[in-house]
Amino acid sequence: MVNLDWGSLPFGYQKTDYNLRCYYRNGKWGEVEISSSEYINIHMAASALHYGQEAFEGLKAYRGKDGKVRLFRWDENAKRMQRSAEALKMAVPSMELFHEMITKAVKLNDRYIPPYGTGASLYIRPLLYGSGPEVGVKPASEYLLVVFVSPVGPYFKGGVTPVKIAIVRDSDRAAPLGTGNVKVGGNYASSLKSIVKVQALGYSSPMYLDAKEKKYIDEIGAANFFGIKNNTYITPKSESILPSITNMSLMVLAEDLGMKVERRPVPLEELETFEEVGACGTAAVISPINEIMDMDHNRAYKFCKDGKPGPLSHKLYNILISIQHGEVEDKFKWTELIEF
Repeated sequence: MVNLDWGSLPFGYQKTDYNLRCYYRNGKWGEVEISSSEYINIHMAASALHYGQEAFEGLKAYRGKDGKVRLFRWDENAKRMQRSAEALKMAVPSMELFHEMITKAVKLNDRYIPPYGTGASLYIRPLLYGSGPEVGVKPASEYLLVVFVSPVGPYFKGGVTPVKIAIVRDSDRAAPLGTGNVKVGGNYASSLKSIVKVQALGYSSPMYLDAKEKKYIDEIGAANFFGIKNNTYITPKSESILPSITNMSLMVLAEDLGMKVERRPVPLEELETFEEVGACGTAAVISPINEIMDMDHNRAYKFCKDGKPGPLSHKLYNILISIQHGEVEDKFKWTELIEF
């Protein structure tokens, strides 16, 4: 194991030993290649650079209390990458290829898997892009699938810390019937304007409303939104929202706890009725929200009045991370042990 200050790791990129690469050429995927280089030679006319043919995923490997290493719901990440590839008319990696590359990447970099109890994990980033040269808007004929890993610390230092967010109306994350429901780089590029704007004002992330009517809650930055009231877990339903694997898991856990679950359009005015609200995703799992500021109407919605996460949000968080680290029975069969 490398000598790192595991407890102080940021959530960011850290160089590791190896990454995996596989090219799609002449209508088929080639052999998986191992590389120790952090760089890729790319054609200046690659379709990824000019026409945005690019998609990515993010998942984690966790070292458990028993010392074993687990992947969490990797198959859902693979299926989501397949949907992203199909949406952008790219070559679609098979489930088998995706699995082979992520597991090999973890094994080859096993000395970077953080120890149990440090709050850190090994982040896995599969990246698919059009590497073939095209001048003219059309799908590339060549693609590259890359998988690299990086040890990362917890998204929020000091545990699950409530955050402040701000509603934005002067930009949209994604268009109706656009690419909002797949994980492609363009969605994140278009969100940077709002992220920079609200962070300069002291908020952690923007809250987007639906692009068509600006009446319904859409997403929070790069995370899904949820609200809890009357023992009910409520999360928005929209064709422009990226289906979060964490959110999908939390809905199952909420039902298992005896809560009702509703996935439906959530009007903005419903905010004031929630007992707890939060954002969820791979990076932070759950990020409780203590304030949502509507700057256009000079109104602040307040939650977490004691500065702590709500009890149900905290319970859901603890159950999910306990499953990921092998601390409790995985009755949903969400984790897979990596055999070294």
